[in-house]
Amino acid sequence: MLPLIEIRGAVIYARTNEIPLLLSMIVGILGNMLPVPFIFYFARKVLTWGQDKKYISKICSFFLKRGEAGGEKLMSKAGRGLYIALFAFVAIPLPGTGAWTGTLAASILNMDFKKSVIAVICGVAVAGLLIYLATTGVISAWFAFMN
Repeated sequence: MLPLIEIRGAVIYARTNEIPLLLSMIVGILGNMLPVPFIFYFARKVLTWGQDKKYISKICSFFLKRGEAGGEKLMSKAGRGLYIALFAFVAIPLPGTGAWTGTLAASILNMDFKKSVIAVICGVAVAGLLIYLATTGVISAWFAFMN
């Protein structure tokens, strides 16, 4: 449940401590998804509320403006594939592209909760599997084979 690390760190930890993949994925996905409903339903409200507060107005305004601008750009490019784009964003195993960031984006864009959660769960699972494959050497072996 750590921001930025999310399931990526859980899978690496499990791999280095010889915890079975299935168990680590279940626990990692559950821990990763636990705050999602709260982020989805309250993030936009908190940012909107904080826009006129003395110490946090700049950061709240920044996130809202950037989120809305980026969201409009994404929606114009993705069109009907918006949820596929959300899935792909979350599935990329890099810091800052996980479930929490994807859910925050979905909240700011007023996307459908159920469809967003499905896209995020699938993205988290794929990210976890990619990290697992990377830590076991499967991805390195594939690249070596292709060269």
